[in-house]
Amino acid sequence: MDSLWNLLPREPIRSVCFTGHRQIKLSDGDRVRLRETLEVLIKDGAADFYAGGAQGWDTVCARTVLALRAKYPEIRLHLVLPCPIRDFTRQWELGPAALLYSVAERADDVETLAPEYFPGCMKKRNLRLVEAADCCVCWYDSTRRASGTGQTVRFAEQKGIKVINLLEEQQ
Repeated sequence: MDSLWNLLPREPIRSVCFTGHRQIKLSDGDRVRLRETLEVLIKDGAADFYAGGAQGWDTVCARTVLALRAKYPEIRLHLVLPCPIRDFTRQWELGPAALLYSVAERADDVETLAPEYFPGCMKKRNLRLVEAADCCVCWYDSTRRASGTGQTVRFAEQKGIKVINLLEEQQ
């Protein structure tokens, strides 16, 4: 766990965004590492966490933040959706859609970036996530650069914020 402190920049991190692939297989150890990483960031001053609402990594991270609020009541979850939740989840299976609705009900706020789905609304959401953050915690396979996750990681790198890739750290 001490090695995580070395990942932090000199300036305290106040806000964190998440990006990651939708199709992921996380072990119990991966979930523990995520929780430990977030706790290190919280102890360093992070209080605002921004999740994009997608299936997979976004939802895992959002649920982890919600669980951590029991121990750290000062932290806030901001859900940033590209379009209204009913449009965003229209093609989803019932289970993942219900999970996102549950996260939205418990989030501190839900920001919807467009009144309806349009080509490019996901990119707008990805930009907003990075715009709001001092750090990006991701689950990113760098061989999948053409993905939305790859796009968001590149936005974070261009902004010059710290990127913590928990997928690469496990390999």
